[in-house]
Amino acid sequence: MSERDDDKPQEGRPTGDQPTPDAPDESKADGTAVTDAEAEAAAKAEAEAKAKAAAAKAKALAEAEAAKEPWERDPVAPAWVEAEGEALTEALKGSCGEGIVAARTFAGELVLDVALQAVQEVGRSLKKEHGFTLLVDICGAHYPDREEAPFEVVYHLYNLEQARRIRLKVATQEGTEVPSVVAIWKGANWPEREIYDMYGVRFSEHPDMTRILMWEGFNGYPLRKDFPVEGVDTGAAIYPEFYGDEAGPVAGTGTGWKPPKPPEEESTPEEA
Repeated sequence: MSERDDDKPQEGRPTGDQPTPDAPDESKADGTAVTDAEAEAAAKAEAEAKAKAAAAKAKALAEAEAAKEPWERDPVAPAWVEAEGEALTEALKGSCGEGIVAARTFAGELVLDVALQAVQEVGRSLKKEHGFTLLVDICGAHYPDREEAPFEVVYHLYNLEQARRIRLKVATQEGTEVPSVVAIWKGANWPEREIYDMYGVRFSEHPDMTRILMWEGFNGYPLRKDFPVEGVDTGAAIYPEFYGDEAGPVAGTGTGWKPPKPPEEESTPEEA
């Protein structure tokens, strides 16, 4: 019988009678072998380098942590702090008087409670005299448990030169209009319309106090806390269990602005 191919020793693969060759010794670039002392010294140097890198990283992290504000290092929410004596607050009190109802800071950011009729005066002062030229946003809020003024309008302002943010808060009630700040910051136009659309808070002197997200005739204000979570029917339908006969906007409210109709094309004699 001929010997099977599987039983033949393959070239380069050791068989049972052939010892496995030892791994080649490490050598230097010049071909000489590395001694045990040199290998130990190299391992020690590598360990020291890793230890130095770890220490440098830990030091950098510690320095970054130390540079943080106290409220950033502590995950617990910071407390409100009265801002009496704060420079900007005192300057506004000097120019706007009782228009500044209260001043507090939260996480280092100044928050001013402003009287309803003083919002334009305070806004002009902040923009022209104190550099708050950027109106970042205007937000609405609804606190149904507050009887006197359950709605708030919150203005987020930014001073580009000082990289500083402040907030103005104006409280109002159902049916009381808030003076518009569109004449001060043109970017207030759409945010004020959105607040009216979502909360029903109207702004006096606004150039177009109409809805911007919901369609004209939608019943109710979706971001109010008492708005039904299951929603309401579309259109101007009235739900007596939730709203009175006069609640909710109806078609024809607002300024009545509509997009202009395209000009009618004159027909030619041939088309006639």
